[in-house]
Amino acid sequence: MCPIPLRSGRCLLILAHFQTMLKTKLNVLTLRKEPLPTVIFHEPEAIELCTTTPLMKTRVHAGCKVTYLGKVSTTGMQFLSGCTEKPVIELWKKHTLAREDVFPANALLEIRPFQVWLHHLDLKGEATVHMDTFQVARIAYCTADHNVSPNIFAWVYREINDDLSYQMDCHAVECESKLEAKKLAHAMMEAFKKTFHSMKSDGRIHRNSSSEEMSQELESDDG
Repeated sequence: MCPIPLRSGRCLLILAHFQTMLKTKLNVLTLRKEPLPTVIFHEPEAIELCTTTPLMKTRVHAGCKVTYLGKVSTTGMQFLSGCTEKPVIELWKKHTLAREDVFPANALLEIRPFQVWLHHLDLKGEATVHMDTFQVARIAYCTADHNVSPNIFAWVYREINDDLSYQMDCHAVECESKLEAKKLAHAMMEAFKKTFHSMKSDGRIHRNSSSEEMSQELESDDG
């Protein structure tokens, strides 16, 4: 036998074995992938969604939707039953003349223990940043009893000017119903009682004064 064919055949076997090993390693390298990131599952209650943009929350005001008729100055210091009838008629006439330009509800009246907030509404019926604040201690009289309309609630407020002088203004709102106007009158009476007891405990009101004496200026129509 000639040694050359044997040598050639052996070389072929070695080459074939080397090709097989190389192919195997290439397959391994081809199939190798980066390790997958570890996924941790949480219960839905434990997930907190965050955002880089702060969410604007719409503040919801508690109160009664009304149509603010405006205010008019009034005279006198003794406020008895019927004292708001004349100012309310004046405001009502101005309102009816411009009724086409006035929306059914242009304000939100919110009566609180020490303050009354009148939120003005925009064209969409949402509260704006413009708000009138009335101190309950400066309210001299309120009533929901008016001949011109049973849906009107009015109050007399002592407005203090920059020069420390004051004037008495009658404010009026038109409610959706007579019942809503009565509810506002009752809410105002409760706010006045809380304000009175707070001022009495602080010593700002004489100890011998009673809430019945102080509330004579405030009228609540139950009828």
